Amino acid sequence: MNDGAIRAALDRHWRAADADDFTAEHEIYHADAVLEYPQSGERLRSRERIEESRRVQPNAKRFTIRRIIGGGDLWITEFILTYDGAPSFVVSIMEFRDGLVARETQYFSDRFDPGPSRAHLVEPIGEIPSS
Repeated sequence: MNDGAIRAALDRHWRAADADDFTAEHEIYHADAVLEYPQSGERLRSRERIEESRRVQPNAKRFTIRRIIGGGDLWITEFILTYDGAPSFVVSIMEFRDGLVARETQYFSDRFDPGPSRAHLVEPIGEIPSS
């Protein structure tokens, strides 16, 4: 699968995730895919378990994609995942095999207020949801 086809698959995946279309969201994964959440120490093995874990997640969620970069078998998506109105900043690292995700690792970070010591050095990066 070429980079354009993988990028199109990623766009479908994230649109489906935002729409709670669990079937379409998980078409991108190999049957034996592995998903890891290092911050919680969790590992899910198989597309079936990954999908079920998301189906039973009770919170209302929204995905706002900030950017997708990658090539070949390695793709990274930066996005804001809003659970019940509270934003988390997420990086998803997807490793592809034969055009499907074989492994994904997601890193989460909560929003925080800027440090006053560097206020004179920075500029705002745009609309960031507040908690």
